[in-house]
Amino acid sequence: MADSPNRRTTAVLLAAGSGSRLGRGPKALLPFRGQTLVEVLARVLLDGGCREVVIVLGADAARVSETADLARFMVVQNPGWQTGMGGSFRLGVAAAAAEDHVLIALVDQPGLSPETVARLLASHRPGRVTAAAYRGPDGRLRRGHPLLLDASLRAEATEAATGDAGARIFLQAHPELVDLVDCNDLSDGEDLDTPDQLGLLD
Repeated sequence: MADSPNRRTTAVLLAAGSGSRLGRGPKALLPFRGQTLVEVLARVLLDGGCREVVIVLGADAARVSETADLARFMVVQNPGWQTGMGGSFRLGVAAAAAEDHVLIALVDQPGLSPETVARLLASHRPGRVTAAAYRGPDGRLRRGHPLLLDASLRAEATEAATGDAGARIFLQAHPELVDLVDCNDLSDGEDLDTPDQLGLLD
């Protein structure tokens, strides 16, 4: 982990959605590598170099907590998860230690690897946003997740989060702060949203 000794990184794993488009209940509980998806991805974030993982639950939070082994992680619940990602983003960032950078990850990216997380940590520059990027059909890099928010930017980013927008509004307002890190050799960055994408769990 290339973070300086004076500044560490907490990961926030957004896992509050109901998975309605997928039709199999919360994505957090999808079976993956002999565990649940939320367990695997939380461990990936730790293995990649984050010092702590905050997991934000919402839909069927009690069932997720009972089913998945999340004792190693900090778990917060978003009672207003139906209003969109913005509320979960704010809760997760607020739960991280105030002095930490925050790495935002999504529970529906089974392709996330410790190598991707470590690359973002190693690439981060002070006062910046460091985002994983993946190549689209046209060969151009496109911003994706995870993304690493510098500690100095946390307050402004959370103030802008609303509805179904986590960091998106802040990032659109400040493109000059965003460093893209090519992670295409590690993953395609694809989200698991619809039944035809269930093959991502194989």
